[in-house]
Amino acid sequence: MSQTYNNPEYFDNRELSWLEFNRRVLNEACDESLPLLERLKFLSITSSNLDEFVMIRVASLKDMVDAGYTKPDIAGLTAEKQLELISAGSHELISNQYKLFNNTFLPLLADNKINLICHHEELTAEQSDYADKYFMREVYPVLTPMAVDSSRPFPLIRNKSLNIGALLKRNKSKEEYEFATVQVPSVLPRLIHIPSDNKEDTTFILLEQIIEKNIDKLFLNYEIICAYPYRVMRNADLTIDEDEAADLLVEIEKQLKKRQWGAAIKLEVEKGIDKQLLKYLKKDLEIKNDDIYKINGPLDLTFLMKLYGIEGHNNLRNKPYTPQPVYELDAETDIFSKIREKDILLHHPYQTFDPVVDFVRKASKDPNVLAIKQTLYRVSSNSPIISSLAAAAENGKQVSVLVELKARFDEENNIIWAKKLEQAGCHVIYGLVGLKTHSKITLVVRREDDGIRRYVHLGTGNYNDSTAKLYTDMGLFTCSRPIGEDATAVFNMLSGYSEPLAWNKLTLAPLWLRNKFMDCIKRETNNALDGKDAHIIAKMNSLCDAGIISALYEASAAGVKIDLIIRGICCLKVGIPGISDNITVHSIVGNFLEHSRIFYFYNDGYEDIYMGSADWMPRNLDKRVEILFPIEDQSLKDRIKHILDIQLADNIKTRIKQPDSSYILLTPGEDEPLNSQDYFCKEALEATKRHRQSRNTSRTFEPMKKPD
Repeated sequence: MSQTYNNPEYFDNRELSWLEFNRRVLNEACDESLPLLERLKFLSITSSNLDEFVMIRVASLKDMVDAGYTKPDIAGLTAEKQLELISAGSHELISNQYKLFNNTFLPLLADNKINLICHHEELTAEQSDYADKYFMREVYPVLTPMAVDSSRPFPLIRNKSLNIGALLKRNKSKEEYEFATVQVPSVLPRLIHIPSDNKEDTTFILLEQIIEKNIDKLFLNYEIICAYPYRVMRNADLTIDEDEAADLLVEIEKQLKKRQWGAAIKLEVEKGIDKQLLKYLKKDLEIKNDDIYKINGPLDLTFLMKLYGIEGHNNLRNKPYTPQPVYELDAETDIFSKIREKDILLHHPYQTFDPVVDFVRKASKDPNVLAIKQTLYRVSSNSPIISSLAAAAENGKQVSVLVELKARFDEENNIIWAKKLEQAGCHVIYGLVGLKTHSKITLVVRREDDGIRRYVHLGTGNYNDSTAKLYTDMGLFTCSRPIGEDATAVFNMLSGYSEPLAWNKLTLAPLWLRNKFMDCIKRETNNALDGKDAHIIAKMNSLCDAGIISALYEASAAGVKIDLIIRGICCLKVGIPGISDNITVHSIVGNFLEHSRIFYFYNDGYEDIYMGSADWMPRNLDKRVEILFPIEDQSLKDRIKHILDIQLADNIKTRIKQPDSSYILLTPGEDEPLNSQDYFCKEALEATKRHRQSRNTSRTFEPMKKPD
């Protein structure tokens, strides 16, 4: 490939692109057309996103700097330069978060009879008395105040924990202050409901404010000079030498414990903190000035998600959407017979995830089912799929489950499930050395009158019944013989490193997926050069692979029309003359988290459509086990083209990437307003209504008419 398309000026930095994405999430919190608590939810999400970003991405860059790594990224930025730009961007983002919180949300909450007291000085006499009694009754017995002196070293401040630091003075004649700290206990609710002056109001105070108000009760015989909340973020990027680990499960358990005392990489303190107290924290935590964030409000805004869920105030939230039944799969029908009739496409959360859960549950009980095999990356805390797999093993079926222990921040949960499945008699695989297994596949082997038949579910999202209500994903049920054979080969590779001589339909990373995508892009490029129509539509979470981006630039330069729907990171630049003129980048940020991966290639009218678990990122293409699967049934292809068409027509929740790498919100103008997520909700409701009216007269999906 020509070097023309590899110029660093043609790429955006991955981390700065992620910050731009989090700004888009924050923009949802600014959207006055949304109900108040929905806006508050988005503000909470931006804080949660930023925490993970710091613990993993920023931590990784700091490790590079410490190791003397100076090689620039695809955008020409060294790790040190990236950290400098990230710090500036993060400080700006956090400043905007708290301007919104203080200037907009606190007054609006009060207008809607929800009072949030962020400083204990604001309490009335009655509320103050209530807070003091609550402290003595509920909080005091749980706290562990820790003083620091020559015999008591600076304690471990746990990652992400909220703490209150104080300067104390025992002897009024002494000039020296002593440092003390107390952790705000996570076992207690952070939002404390207290009496309101007005009976119609609901009033909350934050737990740390109750503790700060009563901190003198923790350090008797001391004068409290000052007390302020603070919070530490630590390096949470696990370093696991898998080749040397005798037992991966045991090794990950050890590393999880170390996560609590990784190097401190960010310190959040309340704005106005005493300079001497801050100096003490800075010294003992070994924090640089750029990594100190002085917050004008409550630390850690993720507590707003609890406020979002308070009882009542339903007028301040969106009307909840109930995922609709899959019209091909009535509750009373036999799921296996329906899959034998034709492939079945699922679109979550517009359609319910229940058929996937039922697929495993019914297979666990069906006497004709011989084996169940499944990959699990992230599952819910009370997963019905896990229970069904355990029941299947107890019923004497062959059950093989690959539980990916290295799924970030789900490691502990997955260890628990892995042990439970092993105890039930399942054959559990703990992932592969050096690779994360990110693919989403379930194989059910069933004995039938005409012999053994394989039933397969393939998906773009995790087997998590909880997030399936919040994430947009696609799934496919099939009993296609070629896909069934490939599915068997996948599990044989995962369990025994046995690679078949040939594959039928599925494409796997890290073996062939990169080449598959490059070949598809190259074919469109050649067709465009031959004067044929050429079109690529790709929907994914992130795009940051230099090779793929260069191939897209070459395709665009040849005249291929390229429409990208990318929720988050996008390192591709649009509007580069002669290079990316034919590329548009859409980012949809709405009520649901866009998560499906769909790839469309016009292919001179043959229209190839694939779905899978992989984004166009180096980690997905080169360092993970991923699966790409084709959609071949024409009615299903038409339905997916309809989904892509609606998303590209969205003019309410879509932001379009600009040549300067900013994003602007698309507005309807003279067009009919179209919110793609709302559209799919209405479409699913209409499909349910039609099916109930006609019952079993039609089994074909009928898309809702698109607005003109």
